[in-house]
Amino acid sequence: MGIFDIFKKEKSNSNSTTENGILGPTFLEENIEHISNPRELHSHEWRRKLKSKNGETFFEIKYYGQLHSDYKNLIVGTDFAPAKIIAVNISNKSEYLLFDGCKHGYNAMFCDKYSDEQINNRIPDKIYNDEKGNSKFELIISTYNGIDYEDEYRDEVDSNGEIELINGQKVDFEKVKRNGFDTLQIWTINKNGNKIEIVSEELA
Repeated sequence: MGIFDIFKKEKSNSNSTTENGILGPTFLEENIEHISNPRELHSHEWRRKLKSKNGETFFEIKYYGQLHSDYKNLIVGTDFAPAKIIAVNISNKSEYLLFDGCKHGYNAMFCDKYSDEQINNRIPDKIYNDEKGNSKFELIISTYNGIDYEDEYRDEVDSNGEIELINGQKVDFEKVKRNGFDTLQIWTINKNGNKIEIVSEELA
């Protein structure tokens, strides 16, 4: 799957629900809903629609990062640090973290070290607008979980069921398996039903 292969035609399959047994990120689990009849749902893919506790499905998006120089619909990190992306509930302005490139994904957990300055000095103050000027969207999120954590890391899990990350923090192994995804994709759907991919990150 190419990271920027965003215009590939989707084909229907026999899946009638996104409940394929794959667990998604822990930080999103209380703010999602299933998608009926998903297209081309991979066996190792978790895909859901963002939904707030009060039933809101349209959000504004604010972010730290920049738009890709060639694929201007995509939010990417800067030379200073990875992207940080937040969805904002339109009705009550509550915020939902969608992605933090310093914390989420396999590389951030096990390969890449970031300084306190990089982690803390990323202010998500840019508002995402599509090419038509829309700033309110429904959001579809996919993570791909192709890493066999049990095979690679089970011997490193301590007696408390925790594993040490590259930053020295110890985290529950089950939580690591859910937040250490290898690929992330986020799509927006505007009020006219137009779907645009805004995040496509390979994280392993």
